[in-house]
Amino acid sequence: MFLSTVTNILDAKGRVSVPADFRSTITNDSMRSPFDGIVIWPSLDGNYLEGGGISLMEDFQTSLDRKEHYDSERSALQYAIFASSRQLAFDGGGRVSLPKDMHEFAKLNGRVTFVGLGRRFEIWNPELLEERRNSILTLARESRHILKTINSGDVR
Repeated sequence: MFLSTVTNILDAKGRVSVPADFRSTITNDSMRSPFDGIVIWPSLDGNYLEGGGISLMEDFQTSLDRKEHYDSERSALQYAIFASSRQLAFDGGGRVSLPKDMHEFAKLNGRVTFVGLGRRFEIWNPELLEERRNSILTLARESRHILKTINSGDVR
């Protein structure tokens, strides 16, 4: 799982170090796929990037496979996620090179904040994230009732 929030430097060549915990999550994920890196795409909800490992993309595909092949919602999500995605391999130092169009979309300008969200993560301009943080926390407070305690006898 991707956990925590970490801000790193985006260098002049568009390289950023992926947090070590995130890399470890991806490394564990790579047992399902030989790709050693992350997958990112522009968010549908704002000027930030979303990302995860190959297994998340496989899960998205499995979910979309439940829809008819020519379903318009399925096609729209395929275009928005798969067609816009980029696979970014780790270099020897645990960095990835963010494509210029991606860091322009997310308005990244020297600093990058990785936000762990369980099975996926987001990549933000720290100032834009701070602007959004209050509305996110307000919604979380209003929505906390959906979290349920799982009894030890429950099986998922």
